[in-house]
Amino acid sequence: MTDHITVHTEDRVTTVTITRPEKRNAITQAMYGKMADALEEYAAQDEARALILTGAEDYFTAGNDLKDFSMSDRAKDVPPVGRFLNAISTCPKPVIAAVNGPAIGIGLTMLLHCDLAYAAQSATFDAPFVKLGLVPEAASSMLLSASVGMAVANDILLAGRKLSAQEAHDYGLVSRVFADDDLITETRKIALHIAASAPVALQRSKELIRNQRDQVAAQMAAEGKVFVEQLRSPEFAETVAAIMQKRTPNYS
Repeated sequence: MTDHITVHTEDRVTTVTITRPEKRNAITQAMYGKMADALEEYAAQDEARALILTGAEDYFTAGNDLKDFSMSDRAKDVPPVGRFLNAISTCPKPVIAAVNGPAIGIGLTMLLHCDLAYAAQSATFDAPFVKLGLVPEAASSMLLSASVGMAVANDILLAGRKLSAQEAHDYGLVSRVFADDDLITETRKIALHIAASAPVALQRSKELIRNQRDQVAAQMAAEGKVFVEQLRSPEFAETVAAIMQKRTPNYS
């Protein structure tokens, strides 16, 4: 384990697990860096031909660690979260999400960059960016509406609607829903099937399917600029203070 991210490769399948259950698998900048490393290494090596991204225990991820983000160095040209988003959005080989529990914030939006996503029955999906004084990221302001439709995307991103696993399946956000105890086993079966497929055909098919990379990159850059502005805003400062003090934020 390194910085709460475990990486294991077996039978040409790499599994990356967010392993910080005491914090509901909330992701720090250091963890984003390790996930970016894992994705970049997976893209470059021949040993693995499918990658599964999942969470430890009862959470997929609670999203960004707000305390870590509020204190992080945002002067870097490409912060670790930016490296991770670039790595997952441009990965040339199949990336599969196994959503084993609540997927909050980037836990939901990263799924838009995965080629396949499967959910446990207990999984939920939530993107409370506005509630936190922030804005959508990972090009979700463009990709989510393309996936679930504008009305549902607005319900999620603006009104803060939380989806059940079945709703996520009905809207096409995940491909299948499995019993909690079966999720990893079933996802691994699919990953093994993919890993046994013709690798060049897989990669070229993915290139054809994901043919909007320039638009995605431009949208992520636009979101990132506004996201950083909101991180520095009085609204986000009030949100963090309210969370720490266990009170309702006051934005008046």
